[in-house]
Amino acid sequence: MKPLKHIIILSIPAMLIFNACGDPKPGGDAQAAAPAQTFKVLEISPRSATLYLTFPAVLQGKQNVEIRPKIDGFIEGIYIDEGSVVKKGQKLFKISAPVYEQQLINAAAMVTSAEADINSAELQVNKTRPLVDKGIISHYELEFAVNALKTKKAALSQARASLNNARTNVGYTHIVSPVNGIASAVPYKIGSLVNSTTPEPLTTISNNGNIYAYVSLNEKQLLNFTRTYPGNGMADKLKSLPPVSLILSDGTVYPQQGRVETVNGLINTETGSASFRAIFSNPAGTIRSGGSATIKVPQSLKNALLVPQKSTFEVQGKHFLYTVRADGSVKSNEIQIAQLTTGQLFVVTGGLLPGDRVVLEGMEYLKEGIKVKPEIVPSEKVYQELN
Repeated sequence: MKPLKHIIILSIPAMLIFNACGDPKPGGDAQAAAPAQTFKVLEISPRSATLYLTFPAVLQGKQNVEIRPKIDGFIEGIYIDEGSVVKKGQKLFKISAPVYEQQLINAAAMVTSAEADINSAELQVNKTRPLVDKGIISHYELEFAVNALKTKKAALSQARASLNNARTNVGYTHIVSPVNGIASAVPYKIGSLVNSTTPEPLTTISNNGNIYAYVSLNEKQLLNFTRTYPGNGMADKLKSLPPVSLILSDGTVYPQQGRVETVNGLINTETGSASFRAIFSNPAGTIRSGGSATIKVPQSLKNALLVPQKSTFEVQGKHFLYTVRADGSVKSNEIQIAQLTTGQLFVVTGGLLPGDRVVLEGMEYLKEGIKVKPEIVPSEKVYQELN
């Protein structure tokens, strides 16, 4: 055991001697001599930009008319199908209601009877008048005959009113469309008993020639919306609003631009929200009532500071980017941003100044204080690619 112990002890100086023969500062000179890596850099300068305020919207046809029966009866005929395009005045349903047809017959008979009574009363007046003139009978006989004629005429007016009412009720057995549009579901089938209090309508006709998009705004959004656009009152502000765009549920941009027609200035105390309504032309019938979409309202800015989204990174909900100092070292900056522009750009509202040089890409290879070789990329090229 003693010889082994001596060997181990002697080996330690040998290792020290071996290490002493190497570089006294491992990696020191090599690291100092390593060239700074090149990173593409954007020099920030104020420029014009267009922000798009985006809001979820609910779509409704300009007219959504529920078709309901006005009389009691059985559905005898259905002349449309679900999704049918219908015209104003087109026949939709036939209600079987024999009682109203019988009332029409009775009302017509009452009119005929009342007309006959008037003829008889007129004959009596014509017969009485010459006798009164000759003094054969009393003047009161003529007055009695004239009053009887008036009574018969009143009875005829009442009979005619009943006839018109009966005709109206019979007319209700033929249900026609009051507007042009598209029919929705038809829940009741032939033979179903329906009346004016039936829970569901026979169908709903949606006039989709123009589509309304309804947007809800919270109180903060409403204040921002009204302050953003010029004008003394809401009417002036609406006139100054540029056309708005509609993003459909599949992400495509609707080809027709719309305009904001109304803004409800009353905030609902229960929901804490107000609303505005935009209208879009729908000539091809692409949009259907009841759908959902997103409205983009443009907002022009001057002297905005724009940075690519890809140049930023997020830490605990805060946005950062790297800027390059004059000596080539990088610094992480926390920035405040507004909403997105049309492209892949952030509008910076704080934490960045004109003239700052922002690292465009490769942030994962950077850390605070490291020196880089900046390669300035023309700003027009950057913004053109990202817009």
